[in-house]
Amino acid sequence: MSLSKVEPLFLAKLNQLQQQGVRKGDEKIITGILAGEDGLGPRYQLHGYGKRAFLRMNSNSYLGLARHPAVIEAEAQAAEQYGAGPGAVRFISGTYAPHVELERRLAAFHGREAALLFSAAYATMVGVLPQLISEQTLVVSDALNHNCIINAIRLAHPAGKAIYAHGGMHDLEKVLSTNRDRYQRVCVVTDGVFSMRGDHAPLDELDACCARHQSDYPEGIVTLVDDSHGAGAFGGTGRGTEEITGGRADVLIATLGKAFGVNGGYVAASATTIAYLRETAPLYIYSNPITPAEAAAALAALDILESEEGLHLLNRLRSFSAKLRSGLQQLGFETLSGEHPIVPVFVRDTAKTAALVAHLFDHDILATGLNYPVVPQGDQEIRLQVSAEHTEKDLDYLLNVLADFRQ
Repeated sequence: MSLSKVEPLFLAKLNQLQQQGVRKGDEKIITGILAGEDGLGPRYQLHGYGKRAFLRMNSNSYLGLARHPAVIEAEAQAAEQYGAGPGAVRFISGTYAPHVELERRLAAFHGREAALLFSAAYATMVGVLPQLISEQTLVVSDALNHNCIINAIRLAHPAGKAIYAHGGMHDLEKVLSTNRDRYQRVCVVTDGVFSMRGDHAPLDELDACCARHQSDYPEGIVTLVDDSHGAGAFGGTGRGTEEITGGRADVLIATLGKAFGVNGGYVAASATTIAYLRETAPLYIYSNPITPAEAAAALAALDILESEEGLHLLNRLRSFSAKLRSGLQQLGFETLSGEHPIVPVFVRDTAKTAALVAHLFDHDILATGLNYPVVPQGDQEIRLQVSAEHTEKDLDYLLNVLADFRQ
């Protein structure tokens, strides 16, 4: 067998991950969702755990739109009309009316000329970033950027790479100053909301810094922001980190799989840039798009977000996020201030992080622990994620369970 000589190496790697305490292991399988009752939000049932019902504190579905009747109905109707899948990549025969309409609506939502759909936000970053980088480009990246950005930079093979301290605009200024006359173009790339911590990039300051150095590079400085955790969940109208900071990316990437509750990723930019990416991005050209039904569901989610109901959901999300942060602080847990529904609990110890995750699970709460090397050594944490589907009673229960762990 061709794998017989390499599988021992695979097993060694798995054992190493296990010893480091970072092996993810078997995935928990959701088998059912129970409607909320008695002031509680929905509960989730898992394979192998009988009738136990779990409070889910580790979902990216911030507004609960994945289970919204209008979103489900839109997807069902489109599946009836167009079928279960697209049948081809888009340039052959896989483009459907919902794809085109969704791109138009997303561009308008973000105040851009055009947008382009991909199968996932990860695929969007890996498909887009290399097309913005030439053999004479310097890429500058925030130290805590997501794995999709790190891998996209590796695939791009830029002329140079630099990393600035997390959110460190003085550090970014130094990078741009010291590299003038060495490169034709610079691409500055950052997350909008950082997925492990729930804090956000200072896009207004980043814009100002790049503007000061724009003339230092013959092909200018391009800013690329992945706001997958911000779009739909952050800001007064859900327009993400740009709305919070007043900054604006040249190229904006986001997802349909978090606040919008569906699936897929997208990029929004100028019409020329999107036309260029449509002709050059391999993960767009050679991969099937999201299904027409998913595009229709995303359109329904966008309709909700831009309605009074959407504003209500966003207000509820902010209120619950504030309540959780306040409760954690009163209990003596370390967290970060902010409005985003990602609420980190810094434990700063691998064994204690695992113990806290186990404690929560024993009390029917699903939460995710993040240990080194997923996060830097000393930043081990529990990442709690608030949803508009939660209730006050859910958060009170969570805080009571956490209080028991501290005793």
